Amino acid sequence: MAFLLRIELPDVPGSLGAVASALGEAGADIHAIEIVEHRGDGKAVDDVLLELPVTTMPDQLITACHRLDGVRVQWISRYNAGANLSMDLEAVEAFTAEPARALESLVDRVPETFRSDWALLLALGPDGQQVIHATATAPERVPDVEKWFTLEQAQRLAHVPDWGSMVLAGAPVPQRDAVVVFGRHGGPPVLDSELARLGHIVALAASVAAAL
Repeated sequence: MAFLLRIELPDVPGSLGAVASALGEAGADIHAIEIVEHRGDGKAVDDVLLELPVTTMPDQLITACHRLDGVRVQWISRYNAGANLSMDLEAVEAFTAEPARALESLVDRVPETFRSDWALLLALGPDGQQVIHATATAPERVPDVEKWFTLEQAQRLAHVPDWGSMVLAGAPVPQRDAVVVFGRHGGPPVLDSELARLGHIVALAASVAAAL
């Protein structure tokens, strides 16, 4: 059973090794570790993709991590996107291979790249807003959200009541009245570094599409 664990830990040599050892002793089989953010307060944020046997509860991992000084679990959840973390470069390779569908291809890769549950491309036209492309698990009904089309940069989006406890982020598509949005059910919170990556990769996909 695959899980994604996001942890905050001291940004010093040996910290990640101590966490990996603690998770291993708790029964986890680690598949991949990705550094998400180096913060200026001496802390780092890492994502750990791991497998747990059915006899091990996720709470055991949290307990194992919290026994370590300065380590805090921000979020843990089942991870259904597969056994490999997709990097930004893989997303870029995917949409540059299909320049005519660059933005649509990017949307398809956002859930893996940003650990989200879904993503969609929303555009504003003469007849109002329209979902141009969406992943299979995206909400079927999107409320009128004109303020999303005024975004000047990638940012966290306000709660949408109809979508429950969804954590949202979006980035404007340059030179278009359009926005790429992703959602996470219940978390984790979207980090500043993730917003920077989202803004950059959406702009790059838009430039690839515009070059045709």
